[in-house]
Amino acid sequence: MAQQNLTTSTQPGIEFDDLLDFQWSQELVQLIPVSWMITYSCIPLGEDGNTVRVAFSEPTFLDHIEELELFLGKRIKPVQAPKEKIAACLQESETSQQVLNEATSGFKPQFSQSYDEKEEVLDAARLMDSQSPLVRLVDTLIYSALERRASDIHIETQARQVRVKYRIDGVLYDAMEPLDKSHHGTLISRVKVMAQLDIAEKRIPQDGRFKLHIHNRPVDFRVSIMPTIHGEDAVIRILDKDSANESFKELNLQVLGFEGELYTQLKKSITEPYGMVLVTGPTGSGKTTTLYACVSEIRNDEDKIVTIEDPVEYQLDGITQIPVHEKKGLTFARGLRSILRHDPDKILVGEIRDTETAQIAIQSALTGHLVFTTVHANNVLDVMGRFVNMNVDLHNFVSALNCVVAQRLVRLVCESCKKPDLIEPDWIKRSALDWDSWKNVTFYKGSGCLSCHGTGYRGRTVIAEMLILNDEMREAIKDRLPIREIKRLAVKSGMVFLRSAALSKLRQGLTTLHEINKVTFIE
Repeated sequence: MAQQNLTTSTQPGIEFDDLLDFQWSQELVQLIPVSWMITYSCIPLGEDGNTVRVAFSEPTFLDHIEELELFLGKRIKPVQAPKEKIAACLQESETSQQVLNEATSGFKPQFSQSYDEKEEVLDAARLMDSQSPLVRLVDTLIYSALERRASDIHIETQARQVRVKYRIDGVLYDAMEPLDKSHHGTLISRVKVMAQLDIAEKRIPQDGRFKLHIHNRPVDFRVSIMPTIHGEDAVIRILDKDSANESFKELNLQVLGFEGELYTQLKKSITEPYGMVLVTGPTGSGKTTTLYACVSEIRNDEDKIVTIEDPVEYQLDGITQIPVHEKKGLTFARGLRSILRHDPDKILVGEIRDTETAQIAIQSALTGHLVFTTVHANNVLDVMGRFVNMNVDLHNFVSALNCVVAQRLVRLVCESCKKPDLIEPDWIKRSALDWDSWKNVTFYKGSGCLSCHGTGYRGRTVIAEMLILNDEMREAIKDRLPIREIKRLAVKSGMVFLRSAALSKLRQGLTTLHEINKVTFIE
């Protein structure tokens, strides 16, 4: 087959397609081997009889058309398309899931007892070329997790099988069909080898780390091994420092979902000359990301900003970032004391866990520093009790505090398959909503597509409540007034509670009633 130089859209004999209307379907995914699509940066556009239209981004890849024609037994009609668009289509598709299925189908129970050391670079070519089914399976699990925007990989051991799940947008999904229990030992051992843990020890928990280069960027992984009645479970936390989410390249409060009066008030608090900005919420509610967004909003060449974190999850230019290393004695408290000797203007403390850290952070805020930090509490009012239990001086704490933000994350309806949803009046009433106020509101849901992997949701946004510490509020807390009185003052000052913030997102059609009922109390 005569090859043509694929350089411009106007070249005779080569059709050009901008792929603006391209959408994946199961038929398209099955037309060409997934490994071929990834390796040669191409996607199938459709099939007409014995001919398959394939979009290529690089002219050199045309040299492989004959190879693909022999493999498929069909003719290939090449089409030129923008390289960036092809890359975006591949990222949105289920190609990573297809690779995962191929790795699983080739998984055999007989493994060598010698395990390969981890490779520095993990890419599609390594996945397809790996000689060890075990190494290939684990590598593919990790690669696929990054492609699907997962934050964690869970390996759960049951009586007769092993289930592997991804946490995507805060919810667990099965990554593949369950594996036979006979593969459990070798699978966990491979993860232990990568994290440099003791393979022989199976009775106590173990924690470790490893790093891989994926998509030309370093990605850190934290590993936790936990013994259960059926064997050991593993959780691999993915710490993508450069963030796989494209929108986080310009990290700011509005990208996270802060809007309206809440955004205005928070922006004002983070630009104060000194004091403490405190973000609270349960594990996985995006507290640290909000702090990063705050710091990103105010960083400049005039101020020195220093952070101490466990671990450093995002890398920000122009900011000194210090990782906690408790085994070596570098705790939050010790690190914070050292930071103060480096003449910082703004300080970010990843989490306040103990009395010593709390006291140093409060003292820093009182002596001219702007301190950003987090603490675990359910809402803005519970924060006060949390610090009282740490035996800190309530007067100093309240004097140092500028504001408290309590937040949650709700999943967003997938824009690719979004459609109106019919909500029964009874469901509205059980959600403690007034039917007359909501009967004319259009609710939405996602029907499930390749873009959202059939879940109906893609991405998350913040819902938050914010307590501003004005003079009246400070006096009420110092006098230890009842919670109901502090709530009354908060409402008087214009505070919007979490439930109301969630309902606002629902009215905008951004999320679903099921989702907000899951993360906020029905009042």
